[in-house]
Amino acid sequence: MRKLRIADYEISDESTPFVIAEVGHNHQGSVEMCERIFDAAADAGAHSVKLQKRFNKTLYTPEFYDSPYQGPTSFGDSYGSHREALEFGMSEYKHLKDYARRKNLVFFATAFDFKSVDFLTELGVPAIKLASGDLKSIPLIRYASRSGIPLIMSTGGSTMVEVEQAMREVNPRNVGLLQCTAAYPAEAENMDLRVIETYRKSFPETVIGLSSHDRGIAFSTVAAALGARIIEKHFTLDRAMKGTDHAFSLEPTGMTKLVRDLALVVKALGDGEKKFYEVEKGGIRKMGKMLVYSRALTSGHIVQPEDLEIRSPLDGLSASNWDSVIGKKIKKDVTALEKVSLDHLV
Repeated sequence: MRKLRIADYEISDESTPFVIAEVGHNHQGSVEMCERIFDAAADAGAHSVKLQKRFNKTLYTPEFYDSPYQGPTSFGDSYGSHREALEFGMSEYKHLKDYARRKNLVFFATAFDFKSVDFLTELGVPAIKLASGDLKSIPLIRYASRSGIPLIMSTGGSTMVEVEQAMREVNPRNVGLLQCTAAYPAEAENMDLRVIETYRKSFPETVIGLSSHDRGIAFSTVAAALGARIIEKHFTLDRAMKGTDHAFSLEPTGMTKLVRDLALVVKALGDGEKKFYEVEKGGIRKMGKMLVYSRALTSGHIVQPEDLEIRSPLDGLSASNWDSVIGKKIKKDVTALEKVSLDHLV
C-alpha cells in the first residue's frame, strides 16, 4: 500500500489530498508579505506552504547571473540581482517555519542545488521538493535522497523513460511523484492528467500527485478522481501583483474552493459498490413508478400487457415487476387505476 508521511500527515489512497500552497517567490522578497500569504493559505484550509531555495551565485553561470533582466516583473537589473531580491536566508526561513507552525501549516521548500539541500536539512523541514527542471539532475536527486527526508518530485518536461530513471535513484516509499506540465500557465491540451494513472500503475509503492500550473481548480479535482493525493498549486493574494507566477496562481477564494472540492471528491468516489441509500427514498418514491390496472377487471382474468399502466408515485408494486405480473390470474375484481398487489394474483 502506498503511503507517505509528511509531518503529521499520512498521505495514502484513502486520505484526503494533501494540498500544497506554492508560495514560491510570490512573497516578492518581503517576510511580511509572506506571512500574509501564509495567513490566507491557512484560512483557505491548505495543508502546507512551500517556498523555493536557491544559492544563486553558485547555481547559475556567471554569464547568466549577470545577464540583463529588465521588465515589468523584474526585481533587479540583472537576473542575479532579481533572484537575490527574492531570496530569504536562514533567519527568515526559521522565522517563517515557526510562523507556519503556529498557523498549523506544514512548511518546506524546493531545493534547486546541493547547498539548498543542506540548508533545508539543517532547517529540519519535513519534506524537500525537487522541481521539474531537476528531474534529470541525477546527482542532485541522489544527494537529496540520501538525506532521508521525504522527497516530492515534479516531472514536467520529461519522458516516461526519464521519470523511470529518476525513480531508480530514490526510495519509492519515501517520495511523492507529481505529474506536471512545465508551462506557465499550462493549457488543458497539455495537462495529460491520465499520466497520473500511468504513474500509479508503474510505481505501486509511491504516492502520486499533481503540480498544476493551470489557471483554475477543475483539473486538480479531476486529478484527485484519478488517484492524485498530493495537489500543488501556486498561491497569491492578488493575481495582479508584480511577478511572473501571480497570473496563474490561485487567490484565496480559489484555494478555499479547491480544498473544499478535493475533500468532497474523495468522499464522492465511494468504494465502487452500487448501493441504495436511505436518503434516496423520498426522491425515488416521488419519481418512481408502480403498477396499476388500466381498467376494471373481473376475477379469473389473465393479466395482459394492455391491462397494466405505470404511474407515480412508487406507493405500490414496482414497475420492475411488469414481466412477472403478465400472465397471472386475478383472484378478485379490481377497478381502473387500482394498485396492483401480488395478493390479487395467482
